[in-house]
Amino acid sequence: MNTETPRLLLVPLTPEVIGARLRQERFTAAVPTSRGPLAVTYPPDWPGDILPLFSVWQRDFPQGEAQRHLTLVERATATAIGQMGTKGLPDKRGDVEIGYGLNPGARGQGYATEAVSALVADLLAYPAVRRVTAQTAVTNTASARVLQKLDFTQVGAAWDEEDGDLQVWARTR
Repeated sequence: MNTETPRLLLVPLTPEVIGARLRQERFTAAVPTSRGPLAVTYPPDWPGDILPLFSVWQRDFPQGEAQRHLTLVERATATAIGQMGTKGLPDKRGDVEIGYGLNPGARGQGYATEAVSALVADLLAYPAVRRVTAQTAVTNTASARVLQKLDFTQVGAAWDEEDGDLQVWARTR
């Protein structure tokens, strides 16, 4: 998926970008776009909470993984402002879970809604996907608002060690 929204480019996360981020806090990398390569700046606060996963992904970046993990690039500045993707392939019921996060300076500007909308539309276009799900920390009201704006419904609750109490959201075709 290499999608453009009014303010964003959603570009695949590559092993090269993962390696560069693990070596340095700030860097620039050429990213393929529909208009040719674009020099994207990756600031120190990118990719946020998933950075610890990068060392695991660097060792064993599965085939096709770049299709599931995307970098959000602000078109006006060619700066990486977040990341998003699916947490695996659709299960046998057709459910696929998404996750997303923004750099602190990019929050509160509608970027998450814009990006998640594009990702959900793309996922629901696949015949194997019946429902898109997401989990938000109970305390993360901003993320809950993003999902509510995009017609997700709260369908349950969960808990994990990192985030504690979670709300489970879903959107069907």
